[in-house]
Amino acid sequence: MLFIYCNKITNRVDYIFSLYFREILGLNIRLTDDSDEFKSYNGPKISYTSHPISNELFFLSKSLLFENDIKQMDINIFDWEGVKVFFPTNKNSSLPFDPFSAGFYLVSRYEEYLPHIEDKFDRFEAKESFAFQHDFIKKPMINLWAKCLKKILTDRFPDLSFPETKYQFISSLDIDNAFAYREKGFIRNLGAFSKSLIGFNFDDIKERSKVLLGLIPDPYDTYEYQLSLQKKYKFKSIYFFLLADYGLNDKNISVNNRKLHSLIKSISDYFEVGIHPGFGSNSSKNKLKIENRRLESILKREVTKSRQHFLKLSFPETYRNLIELDISDDYTMGYASSTGFRSSICTSFYFYDLDLELKTALKIHPFTAMEATLKDYMNLSPQEAINELKMLIDEVKNVDGTFISIWHNESLSDSKNWTGWRKVYEEMVKYALPND
Repeated sequence: MLFIYCNKITNRVDYIFSLYFREILGLNIRLTDDSDEFKSYNGPKISYTSHPISNELFFLSKSLLFENDIKQMDINIFDWEGVKVFFPTNKNSSLPFDPFSAGFYLVSRYEEYLPHIEDKFDRFEAKESFAFQHDFIKKPMINLWAKCLKKILTDRFPDLSFPETKYQFISSLDIDNAFAYREKGFIRNLGAFSKSLIGFNFDDIKERSKVLLGLIPDPYDTYEYQLSLQKKYKFKSIYFFLLADYGLNDKNISVNNRKLHSLIKSISDYFEVGIHPGFGSNSSKNKLKIENRRLESILKREVTKSRQHFLKLSFPETYRNLIELDISDDYTMGYASSTGFRSSICTSFYFYDLDLELKTALKIHPFTAMEATLKDYMNLSPQEAINELKMLIDEVKNVDGTFISIWHNESLSDSKNWTGWRKVYEEMVKYALPND
């Protein structure tokens, strides 16, 4: 056990020490604000305060974890042994920075509670983030700092035992539009034919006609390929289905379509399935509730996993809505415009509500890369995308974290603007799989 002294144990203190030591490093810890008890303890111990208490490993504390407000801060960032750090300390501290305040600032998404510029979809943009502006968005900083803490503790307390941690890979797929042409109904197909005719897009007319006549498969029907790949490489995926009413940004087939229901049921026989709340659900708890109930009705069981459509995520409203719906696990944490680590971590963690100063039961599973980001935002070729993915996977493997990717059924069609991207997915899977 690691004994930790802090002159005041706030919710922020309890949260970040639990994240570093229990959740990332797997240690059993105990926090105390009793200095006499701390002094008399003879086992491994650290203090997080303004000055050392006894013969312990000392970390100088900054003020962030003892505050209960949210305010603009002037943060100075600097390099230490090749790693970006901030919240500087002094020579008496075991580290030249405060990893606990820095970690809390990043993982709580503190900056997203402050005034910021949003994109056209009302999302916090990657380029507005502290990590992007200081060029560490592609580094899981909290996991790297945890490695530093582990080394310091091991050097000081050789008998302190750390459990083995293992790198993991999770493939996830969003089903925004189950089929390109099939099951769209007469009116939608007629409108699509008219639009293609006006735009002289005869290739689309030809392909749509062949699909509807049953002469060729629907290009978005890549489910057999997905299943065959998962069997070949022995991995499983999590699927998120969009069940929103038809709208400008929600264009799946009818939520009442029998083929869609059959697809969801068949996939749920092999893999985990979660809800993909529609674009409008982010601002409407009622829509979120209706969509989740639709999926539960199809599956005949409770749904506990979620990822927001368009990765729409507003703090703290989005997560509060999910909690109210008894969602236990969310997979939205990441950016559409950049690969990397939005919360600077590649380990699952619990959402901390800064407004309420409360650790919640909602577990956040941050993803690292989405194929649309690579192609549409970063404008990478398939080979460049493979290189980018391998670099990110290496970063996650280096800290025994979890690499989570996002793909869509249409991007695996290997046709039109997605030609060549099926190879990217397979190369990513092969490289991302754990060695054991």
